[in-house]
Amino acid sequence: MTETPATVLIVDDEKGLVDGLRFNLEHEGYRVEVAHDGNEALFKVREAAPTLVLLDVMMPHMSGLQVLEQLREGGDRTPIILLTAKSQPEDKVRGLELGADDYVTKPFGLPELLARIRAVLRRTTPITEDRESGLHEFDGLTVDLRRYVVIRDGTEHALSRFESEILRYLLAHVDQVVTRRDLLTNVWGYVNLPTTRTVDNHIARLRKKIEEHPDEPRFIHTVHGIGYRFESGTATT
Repeated sequence: MTETPATVLIVDDEKGLVDGLRFNLEHEGYRVEVAHDGNEALFKVREAAPTLVLLDVMMPHMSGLQVLEQLREGGDRTPIILLTAKSQPEDKVRGLELGADDYVTKPFGLPELLARIRAVLRRTTPITEDRESGLHEFDGLTVDLRRYVVIRDGTEHALSRFESEILRYLLAHVDQVVTRRDLLTNVWGYVNLPTTRTVDNHIARLRKKIEEHPDEPRFIHTVHGIGYRFESGTATT
């Protein structure tokens, strides 16, 4: 049975950009909806129920950040990638604080945008029981990727989407070395890899949730100069 294509809602007041994105996304197999201002975006999210939203920050009357804030305050969890201006780094920080899933800086290349879309959809699309149970059990540790939680010694810890996807990738390559490049490409969707501590910072937060002694990790081990390795021990999956 053919899977239903994801629907992407493009929200931007630049007609030329919207037309170009629409053409390329439809060529990639996505369904596309369009909104040219914030009010129309809020209406389209309710009516079209898109799988993902590409949301420009700089729009007249109602900014993308205001749209994002209204959606999140109303309980809408539709994945959102912000389209931000290079000269406005504070928009990226504010957008992530408000609940955006990612951002792309204008001007951007199509390969990078497509990779970011795929990465966000991987993080936010539930995996069915038939494809993967999402439940992994170790001595004293249970990882439940369906519920975005880990349970260590009876205490439940919630995972962020990125933490969950890092764990998913590590567990798919259990007892193997995973490079930082692997994680930046497959979890964050980067094409041109930045110089960043993003991976290391997320691993540090993840260790606090799954390791009894984060400074002496039992599960997630650092392979110096390369990346990380999840050691399974006596795991049952």
